[in-house]
Amino acid sequence: MTASDRRVRIGTRGSALARWQAEHVASALMAVPGAPDPDLVLIKTEGDRIQDVPLSEVPGKAFFTKEIEEALLGRKVDLAVHSLKDLATEMPPGLTLGAVMEREDPRDVLLFSPSLSQGESLSQGESLSYQKSLSSGESPFSPEDLPPGAKVGTSSLRRQALLARWRPDLEIAELRGNVPTRIGKLDDGQYDAIVLAAAGVKRLGMSHRISAYLPFEFFLPAVSQGAIGIQARAGEADIMEWVGGLEHADTRAATTAERAFLRTLEGGCQIPVAAFGECGEAGLRLRGRVCSLDGNRGVDGEIGGPPEEAERLGRDLAEELIRGGGEEILAEIRAVSNGK
Repeated sequence: MTASDRRVRIGTRGSALARWQAEHVASALMAVPGAPDPDLVLIKTEGDRIQDVPLSEVPGKAFFTKEIEEALLGRKVDLAVHSLKDLATEMPPGLTLGAVMEREDPRDVLLFSPSLSQGESLSQGESLSYQKSLSSGESPFSPEDLPPGAKVGTSSLRRQALLARWRPDLEIAELRGNVPTRIGKLDDGQYDAIVLAAAGVKRLGMSHRISAYLPFEFFLPAVSQGAIGIQARAGEADIMEWVGGLEHADTRAATTAERAFLRTLEGGCQIPVAAFGECGEAGLRLRGRVCSLDGNRGVDGEIGGPPEEAERLGRDLAEELIRGGGEEILAEIRAVSNGK
């Protein structure tokens, strides 16, 4: 394919966040010399259709990507844009991760319900102000402002386990839907608070809804959280050249280590696993955590090394956690998963 032949078709889910990400990639491609103009192709995935089942109970691991990958393999689209955390660590033959774009804020955030944010449900009747500025990255509340017994919504096993470990007094409830849908359920009073990825909230221009950032010492993010992955067919040199201009080397190294960590641990089932890699002057630092489903037990670790050895670092850290008690936790999770 050459730039004069046809436009480049970008496959994406149709949610507001997915479209934002695809449009972000399209805009970046338009600045690449010689790249053809992009068109978005909206594709509905199994994860979009099945909204009444917890994510942990949906069979398979590609429920937000499978249909898009099939369209890419079937040449119905030329590129696919994903939240990298949704993309399986093992790709179908013939596909490759053409580029990883610079990461947005990787943290998890709490959004309080309107009544809670106005102080109506807080312990001791204290009224909190929403007047603090978010422009400096400050949030109006602390995570500790959640009152005992507050109902907190999330669909993530990782978030459920970490919430249970951090605040066993909270009521943790299943929450499905795209970002605006989840916020709508919060505003309807179905939850006292919900947990979302900061990246998605910020990309949709809803930073003002962030009530508190969850601290890294308790809440390492999901693998690749905040990063956008661009998938392509292997061996298509022209597309790979255009897409390569969107690559962010530090984010690639960090997420490569995180994905290798998850791949080594996962063993075919979903697990409460968290990881975060970051590149600095001393090289690549990777932190990782494995939790039991109820959050009562966890194994943590950290490793560092050259960014070009990201894959090895991820594997080594996973193996260290397995030896340090993670194997027993993983065995229990697999037993629960196989019993569903």
